[in-house]
Amino acid sequence: MQRVLMIIPAYNEEKSILSVVENIKKVKTKDFMLDYIVVNDGSKDKTREVLIKNKLNFIDLPCNLGIGGAVQTGYKYAFYHDYDIAIQFDGDNQHDASFIPDLVTNIKKGNDLVIGSRFVGDLSEFKSSKLRRMGINLLSGIIKICTGVKIYDVTSGYRACNKKLISYFANNYPVDYPEPDSLVQVLKMKYKVREIPVIMHKRKTGKSSINGFKSIYYMIKVILAIIIADISTKGDD
Repeated sequence: MQRVLMIIPAYNEEKSILSVVENIKKVKTKDFMLDYIVVNDGSKDKTREVLIKNKLNFIDLPCNLGIGGAVQTGYKYAFYHDYDIAIQFDGDNQHDASFIPDLVTNIKKGNDLVIGSRFVGDLSEFKSSKLRRMGINLLSGIIKICTGVKIYDVTSGYRACNKKLISYFANNYPVDYPEPDSLVQVLKMKYKVREIPVIMHKRKTGKSSINGFKSIYYMIKVILAIIIADISTKGDD
């Protein structure tokens, strides 16, 4: 039976992390074993206290590495503990755990990376803000130019990968803007990527670190990161 690890990066998620883990534990798994690891990314609130009090499985980073470093820590854990599939899952309750079996099934069908998407199918009513959707569409177009593959939800943090990519991500994972950047790398290396519809929820607690003018700044830096990833991958061909 295949072993699946949920990688849950958490930064200042004291109000949501317990319910995130509880929802994962409710998922019914018949043909795979489901584990989780919370990566506490140097939280400044009471996230660590919540994890300890409720005896949750977690890695406690001594300082804030950012989303890329936190997720890569989870991939290293998955690699060294020989998991077959790893699934990234946000710690803010935006991702719907009921779609975990769908992600696993699509990995088992031969896909290397499966993306849970807000923008394929009509399942998810929450699509993010209009400004962010415009930015995501722009990034999607640039990634299509760079790789020849159209992915709609390029910033989705709800993603599953197989053992080959667990090994790759454990050693090679972008520090900044990891979803679109790593997506370019994976597509350029000809791994099989599939996007499936999932439901995502609006954040109920905490706040995003990217808003207002930061969104524009973020978009410019992501575009540059994608172009650099494209150029560097070409150099490996």
